[in-house]
Amino acid sequence: MRFIDREEVSRRLTYDVCIPIVRDAMIALSAGETMQHLRTILPLSEGRLFGIMPGAMGPHAPFGAKLISVFHENFAKGIQSHQGLVLLFDPASGGPVCVVHAGEITAIRTAAASAVATDALARPEASRLALLGYGEQAATHARAISHARKLESITVWGRHAERAEAFAARTQAELGIPVTAAPAVEAAVAQADIICTVSSAHEPILKSAWVKPGTHLNIVGSSHAIPIEIDDDLVVHSRYIADSRAGVLAAGAEFLHAKAAGLIDDTHIAAEIGEVLSGKIPGRRTPEEITLYKSLGHIVQDLSTAWHLYST
Repeated sequence: MRFIDREEVSRRLTYDVCIPIVRDAMIALSAGETMQHLRTILPLSEGRLFGIMPGAMGPHAPFGAKLISVFHENFAKGIQSHQGLVLLFDPASGGPVCVVHAGEITAIRTAAASAVATDALARPEASRLALLGYGEQAATHARAISHARKLESITVWGRHAERAEAFAARTQAELGIPVTAAPAVEAAVAQADIICTVSSAHEPILKSAWVKPGTHLNIVGSSHAIPIEIDDDLVVHSRYIADSRAGVLAAGAEFLHAKAAGLIDDTHIAAEIGEVLSGKIPGRRTPEEITLYKSLGHIVQDLSTAWHLYST
């Protein structure tokens, strides 16, 4: 059995490679071609989760599962918060053929999915990115979004100013784009055309009143039904695009919070991103519309990228 380690994933799974793979996977998911269960999450202790995600790219296609731990305290230790394995099975024989480093796959494919959504939903001239969070997903999103739009500037906010400043300096040196740290969320998003929330916040950090018309949002940090990054009003007043309707209805924390408050119902999910990409449902309808892509992440993203690494 082959093992693909973190270094190989990082080296070979570039955004030029990953973005088209994830795009095709999300179209396949929305077309009903893939097969998967919703992720099962086992809470271990405060800030520690264990998740299991099984699925298949089709009845005669590669299949497998991801086993992933999420330890939020790891960031302060310089360790990936998401760690685990993607196990691939051969669709012809049914035998296990490959194990892939899941932490690196997750980091890259999540940002690639946001780039896919940004390309489909953000205004063509969007050029100013705001990142709410300065962890690993902030770094990967800065790289990925720069593939979807020509960025003129990036602003970052985080709870610790010195870490945000350090992130800004590193990212500016890497991407050659002006990157500044903002003292508050409101200041970070004031001029943003694209906002990515990539935090571990449990209470809303982004308010609707701070988001200007025409902004595109990638809501990424909360991957289960408890932590909430944005307020109800922003959910209500956005064109809400899911990576998966079933996923959002089961675990989209911000959506479920607004629904429980009686502000929206299930029909507020305008489309899945795969339906927008295939042309079945329109994405952005006007320049002033606020579009929101809720990213929970799905096994089809992991399987499709991992299989590419194994088979090429």
